[in-house]
Amino acid sequence: MSVDAIRVLVVDDDQDVSLLVKTVLERRAGCVVDLAPDGLVAVEKVAEIRPDVVITDIEMPGLNGLELLAELRRKVPAVPVVVMTAHVSVEYAVSALRAQADEFLTKPLDNARLVEVVRNLAEEGRRRREEGRRKEIVLAVGAHPDDVEIGVGGVLAAHAAAGDEITILTLSRGARGGDANSRQNESLAAAELIGARLFLKDLVDTEISGGGSTVRLIEEVVEQIQPTIVYTHSAHDRHQDHRAVNEATTVATRRVGTVACYQSPSSTIDFRPTRFVRIDGFVDQKLRLLDCFGSQTASRAYLEPEFVRATARYWSRFGGGVAVEPLEIVRETAAFVGAHELTRQEG
Repeated sequence: MSVDAIRVLVVDDDQDVSLLVKTVLERRAGCVVDLAPDGLVAVEKVAEIRPDVVITDIEMPGLNGLELLAELRRKVPAVPVVVMTAHVSVEYAVSALRAQADEFLTKPLDNARLVEVVRNLAEEGRRRREEGRRKEIVLAVGAHPDDVEIGVGGVLAAHAAAGDEITILTLSRGARGGDANSRQNESLAAAELIGARLFLKDLVDTEISGGGSTVRLIEEVVEQIQPTIVYTHSAHDRHQDHRAVNEATTVATRRVGTVACYQSPSSTIDFRPTRFVRIDGFVDQKLRLLDCFGSQTASRAYLEPEFVRATARYWSRFGGGVAVEPLEIVRETAAFVGAHELTRQEG
């Protein structure tokens, strides 16, 4: 699925109608379509998949279509809702529109009209969300050059596309992994690709502490930029620098609402992600970021495009789509990729 593919939730207790709508939208509009048999399931699905458009029948058991519409307007007011029914009376149309439906369609559906409505409303819904969305201030912390690009390069590209402010804090120049000056220039080039600000510190590669001096360096940047989202190493990692950065970042960002830990090539089997961020439309951008680190690509198999794609594909079995970056959540109060969010929680 491309990042621009329209995601639709169809809510109807008539399975034949649901499958017809799904088939039409997938074949004619390239949509990704999820189904819910009633309003109660739909409320859960909307929170899980964050659709661009909801299409609902009116007469359903449990929570009916108009009750669902009222619930959606309360919880996710920006999402466009199409009400469909076999009844063509003015009374039904007025009831739906007064309940703030965006469109009203009658069964049997006109397929061309259905596609037109969904496309128009998806565009309108995305505009609403973008206008009402708070821009995030993102801080990505890594021990060495290329760490954050490997772990969350796709997520950072999505943040950039959403207009978020991105800062990368790299705590060493990676002298053990190559020439420090070359790695500095590579880091600058990667940051420039996504419009990120780069802080490059001089801690000793392989000797980074998880204590006071490292905490203070991170706290200085946190105080300066006031991030709303922080990404850092996982504690479940064989590399001592990565574990130390996780420890220091956790302390230094204790007042930040959303903190998540990314996977590195040295992560252990104890890395247990609970958030899977779909980066379907940003894999190529991630590869361009990694390509900046030319001094490493010859000796690091995990930087090869096939390896990167395969890793993202593996995690998609948990998050859907075709490419995912996994995250361990420390705490979470903000959306990870804003208007471009395509996430699914485990379970």
